[in-house]
Amino acid sequence: MDLGLKDRVYVVTGASRGLGLAAARELTADGAKVVLAARDEQRVKDAAAELGPGALGVAADNADPETADLLIGTARRHFGRFDGILISVGGPPPGFAADNTDAQWLAAFEAVFLGAVRLARTAAAELGEGGVVGFVLSGSVHEPIPGLTISNGLRPGLAGFAKSLADELGPRGIRVVGLLPARIDTDRVRELDALSGDAEGARAANEARIPLRRYGTPEEFGRTAAFLLSPAASYLTGLMLPVDGGARHGF
Repeated sequence: MDLGLKDRVYVVTGASRGLGLAAARELTADGAKVVLAARDEQRVKDAAAELGPGALGVAADNADPETADLLIGTARRHFGRFDGILISVGGPPPGFAADNTDAQWLAAFEAVFLGAVRLARTAAAELGEGGVVGFVLSGSVHEPIPGLTISNGLRPGLAGFAKSLADELGPRGIRVVGLLPARIDTDRVRELDALSGDAEGARAANEARIPLRRYGTPEEFGRTAAFLLSPAASYLTGLMLPVDGGARHGF
């Protein structure tokens, strides 16, 4: 099936590695152009070079109020148009409710929540009919993940914002979608498994609770993201799609 991505232009944040890079890789593989953003300049430029001439790397921090204008302006100048954004942010520091400090909450709120809201709001003002705003969230939107209290607090709020935005932008023909990855085999998830003190045991226990009995691959997540951002998904908006091997049984 042709996803209709050829020559469309997207901004993807958090794209130097992990899920953001996986999504960017699938978008460019199907003919889209992508502006990749991440805080580490060398890493994001290396990622763009890996993807080829259809990708451009930009050092930017989601918490910076200037980032949204920078990235969208770069997309228009370099590739000549702007069709959508996938907002992916790194995970907040782990910890339980009694462990995380006010400073950690404030920093995470700026980057994970308010930064994402700014990016989405600016993108919405720049998009026309057929545009799309995507969020990479987490399975914690539905169920908290032990040891990730800050993420558990912020991600569901972003999902609520995304659903409200979908209602507001729908009459303009702009879609808003969310992806809820669970155990995708990335560095971040391997780090979380290691926090238990027995990474292999934690992985085996998690896999036993997944109907497909395995972690997902970044490629599987990336293909799902590319579809949701593409014109092939033109009648899908306001949804929060679990990418979790069936762990939530479709609900």
